[in-house]
Amino acid sequence: MPSVTKQAQLAEQWCKEVESRTNGRVKITFYPGGTLINAPLMYDGIVKGIADIGWSFLAYTRGKFPLSEVVDLPLGYKSGYVATRLANEFYKEFKPKELEDVKVMYLHAHGPGILLTAKKPVHNLEDLKGIKIRATGLSAKIVQALGGAPVGMPISDAYDALRTGVVEGISVTVEALQQWKLADYIKYVTENYGSAYTTTGFCVMNKNKWNSLPPDVQKIIEDINKEWIEKTGQLWDQLDKEGRVFAQNKGVKFIHLSKEEDEKWASRVRPILDDYVKSMQTKNLPGDKALKFCIDYLKKNQ
Repeated sequence: MPSVTKQAQLAEQWCKEVESRTNGRVKITFYPGGTLINAPLMYDGIVKGIADIGWSFLAYTRGKFPLSEVVDLPLGYKSGYVATRLANEFYKEFKPKELEDVKVMYLHAHGPGILLTAKKPVHNLEDLKGIKIRATGLSAKIVQALGGAPVGMPISDAYDALRTGVVEGISVTVEALQQWKLADYIKYVTENYGSAYTTTGFCVMNKNKWNSLPPDVQKIIEDINKEWIEKTGQLWDQLDKEGRVFAQNKGVKFIHLSKEEDEKWASRVRPILDDYVKSMQTKNLPGDKALKFCIDYLKKNQ
């Protein structure tokens, strides 16, 4: 994340906290915004030792972390804090082999990915039909399932695409209205929480580097990691709240879906969940158990 973002600033605080609590025995040099390794190459860069620690998102290399993709599915998220807690509970429960070649510090996940539109308010599925929505990867599948027309591009291009009309909306978090300045062109936010997704992020350390640390230092870092799960989850929710206030002050209207309508949206994306389970079966991975674990967790915690 760029150094100006609060996510990057919190990650830098983690580095400083490690140095402080280890009394300088561990010193970490912080490189923000892909200045050392760019985001899609981050995980492999840590495995290879290009950097010792990396912070990025699993979805940049979709397919590399098949079982863990369950957390990103449109499970009906309402909170980044809950999504972050779920990501870590999932990891603790299933210990996916796909993450065994690093030492996981902590996982995190952003708040609900929902629908933001520039000119047309979307109150129901019929309103969404055929609208060009910036969406990539999993979110593109979600938009398509809901009847929209996904247009792939990096989020950094979304501002100009909205300005020029290349897209008419975007599937993203509310915090993007402020951090990416999308409220300049977005006028409506549809709160389709029933079909809301997240994106799982990671902070990982090179395994050899981790194993080289003394046990007492490892214990200190593990304790800090537990705190940063809380802090990072809380930050995602804080940013969504700030984004909402910022957008409302600019006249953006938030559209609440009725329970009945929201259930229709959830029903439309259910095949994406089913496809995940089928895909995991072909890989001999417990996708059905992973999906049930996540759904049950959300029912109990949000």
